[in-house]
Amino acid sequence: MLADLLHFFTTHWLGQVLVILAQCLAVTVPLLVSVAYMTYVDRKVWASIQLRRGPNVVGPFGLLQPFADGLKLVLKETIVPSSANKVLFVLAPMITFITALVAWAVVPFDDGWVIADINVGILYLFAISSLGVYGIIIAGWASNSKYAFLGALRSAAQMVSYEVSIGFVLVCVLLCTGSLNLSKVVASQAGGFWHWYWLPLLPMFVIFFVSALAETNRTPFDLPMSEAELVAGFHTEYSSMTFGLFFLGEYANMILLSAMGAVLFLGGWHAPFDVAPFTWVPGVVWFALKIAFLLFIFSWTKGTLPRYRYDQLMRLGWKVFLPVSLFWVVVTAAMLQFGGWVPKG
Repeated sequence: MLADLLHFFTTHWLGQVLVILAQCLAVTVPLLVSVAYMTYVDRKVWASIQLRRGPNVVGPFGLLQPFADGLKLVLKETIVPSSANKVLFVLAPMITFITALVAWAVVPFDDGWVIADINVGILYLFAISSLGVYGIIIAGWASNSKYAFLGALRSAAQMVSYEVSIGFVLVCVLLCTGSLNLSKVVASQAGGFWHWYWLPLLPMFVIFFVSALAETNRTPFDLPMSEAELVAGFHTEYSSMTFGLFFLGEYANMILLSAMGAVLFLGGWHAPFDVAPFTWVPGVVWFALKIAFLLFIFSWTKGTLPRYRYDQLMRLGWKVFLPVSLFWVVVTAAMLQFGGWVPKG
């Protein structure tokens, strides 16, 4: 009986489809719960910084607040402006949210715990993260609002500027690993935290994290939605669940970029010390803790730093990050070549 089931799920097309669906659910359901509770954690961190309580009424310690917020958004009426392009107006938040989910197909949670262990995983992640801007641009244009359109233009310029820096960061990791496979990237960092890439590539790690803030439109780079100038930017005309999808997409992108940071620089599922009792903890737990650490810094920066001016945002991307990241690619390649550390496979 067991052999027949194994044969069905490994060879028959229907069995393979069911396995893929099960894998997708195993990733998507915890991710959606994490996105919901990231809104709660965000508000709690800001409350601590501002010496107040934060959500504490709905459920014990306010733990049911994300579900109350979700229910409120679902029950509200979706208002589509009469002059908007109705199809694109509704499609835009879906694009933003879906692109944040499909990228998880190549992220390794533990050794062998990955839906698609493809050899171009880094390129896939880079491509999918670049697609997220389409949802924002379409939303700004389809709304037929000047505030929304200006927010969309800002977001497009911002994402293009900082995608270039992230690209060079990925090139540095590729040079050190010799592979675009994310599982191999993590495997090359085995042996303790001093083998992780954050140490030799520290400037690139800083550039990656700051660029991740800009990619997700988080403070101090939340220019596309600056309330003082653009009311709310690209989502000015949105309400109910279409409005909610933008923020679910933002938080899903935050978790995705934190996972990318953990995989590329913090050793993925590896323990910080390669000795017991650290090695007794499952790899997926270490991976989750590293993501949580980076997400805490996301929240911390939002509650601490003021917003950049738009010219400062562009200057940082093109005049600081681009030359520094390009220089560090050259330095990394030279060190690997002349030090005899070029990876073999």
